[in-house]
Amino acid sequence: MSLRTFKFDVEGGKATAGPPIGPALTPLGLNVLSVVERINELTKEFRGMRVPVKVVVDVETKSFEVEVGVPTVAALIAREAGIEKGSGQAGSQVAGNVTFEQVVKIARLKMPHLRVKSLKAAVKTVLGTCVSMGVTVDGKDPKTVQREVDEGVYDHLLSEVTQTP
Repeated sequence: MSLRTFKFDVEGGKATAGPPIGPALTPLGLNVLSVVERINELTKEFRGMRVPVKVVVDVETKSFEVEVGVPTVAALIAREAGIEKGSGQAGSQVAGNVTFEQVVKIARLKMPHLRVKSLKAAVKTVLGTCVSMGVTVDGKDPKTVQREVDEGVYDHLLSEVTQTP
């Protein structure tokens, strides 16, 4: 069994048989359209965002598997805040706002990919990205919210939330 692995960054739900996917997979005799359809099916919830995708191909049987990564914390924050990108002048210019619940949602989604041991630590990582993007949380400076997390203000929300597998 000879496996080949290909990594692509695609826009969620909008992969095409054109570059970079088509030229990489066509020489293997693979049905590129079925690969693209599978990628789009698996990435549709990330529409409008760049998503890392890994395609593992068994060259002999022409079978394939698609593994979808998770967009960056910054991309997830931008989506939740409804903005294109963060502020160019974080600290003096606010680019958008998210709720604490949205921060927890992003933290839960990214937790398996972050080097953290707890949901609280993942939330603080997301808040750090909010700081650098100029995104407020419930209208407050994310540094203030980080202090409140340290002080236990949100413990009731963080303990009720069960971790996703």
